[in-house]
Amino acid sequence: MAKCSFCSGTLEAGTGTMVVDRAGKISWFCSKKCEKNLLKLGRDPRRFKWAKPA
Repeated sequence: MAKCSFCSGTLEAGTGTMVVDRAGKISWFCSKKCEKNLLKLGRDPRRFKWAKPA
C-alpha cells in the first residue's frame, strides 16, 4: 500500500495517481485536491488540518 504524498492517506491497490517528475522522484496522490495543492499551488501540508504530513 502506498501513501499520499500530501495528506499521508493510504491508497488501496489500483487507486490513486502516480506522478514522476524530471528528476525521477515518484509522488502518489489520493485525489486531485492533494495533487493540485502540492504541485500547482506549492502548498505545505503541515499548514492544513485535513492533511497529516508524514
